[in-house]
Amino acid sequence: MNLKKLPRHGILFILSAPSGAGKSTLRAGLQCDQDFAYSVSCTTRAPRPGEADGVDYHFISREEFERRIAAGEFLEYAQVHNNYYGTLKSEVLDVVRSGGDVLVDIDTQGAAKIRASSDAEIRAALVDVFLMPEHMDVLRARLAKRGTETPEQIALRLHNAEIEMRDWRLYQYALVTTTPEEDLAGFRAIMRSERSRSSRLLFNPIA
Repeated sequence: MNLKKLPRHGILFILSAPSGAGKSTLRAGLQCDQDFAYSVSCTTRAPRPGEADGVDYHFISREEFERRIAAGEFLEYAQVHNNYYGTLKSEVLDVVRSGGDVLVDIDTQGAAKIRASSDAEIRAALVDVFLMPEHMDVLRARLAKRGTETPEQIALRLHNAEIEMRDWRLYQYALVTTTPEEDLAGFRAIMRSERSRSSRLLFNPIA
């Protein structure tokens, strides 16, 4: 039997990180291997240049978003700068129920909402990982090196990062960022471990 094809319950992987910690780079590296689905969030903001509907986000109207809120279609959602952002339950449950894995890239508030879900199926599938620097000075140096923000913007990002990092112990795994290659290897090790968890396996080797 192919070990990669063992029948099991699917996993909902959550990835959170403060700005500048390397989350986008890690996510891009993970997506090079097509062994999980990436959950595409919904938003009411307008597409930015180069963004595609259904790839970067599901771009929907405010009225449609609020209709879906009322219908209970979101696993989590938030309003940021007068725009809604949310994760559809269908984007997650359809894959998990088929034995596949889903990666959701969200902030600490969204992760907390999913962690507190009343859905036992979601709680059983959940594996949350927080990517963080060893020290705030590392984050400060990375943001300065990017050269894409003003000193005021960097200060704001660092302030927000410090708030987010207060929640790191709420996550099942804390991954201390070093290099993109080591971050990728660390997250892949977590994936392998969780995919081998006996409670997820749906076969009996001695039957």
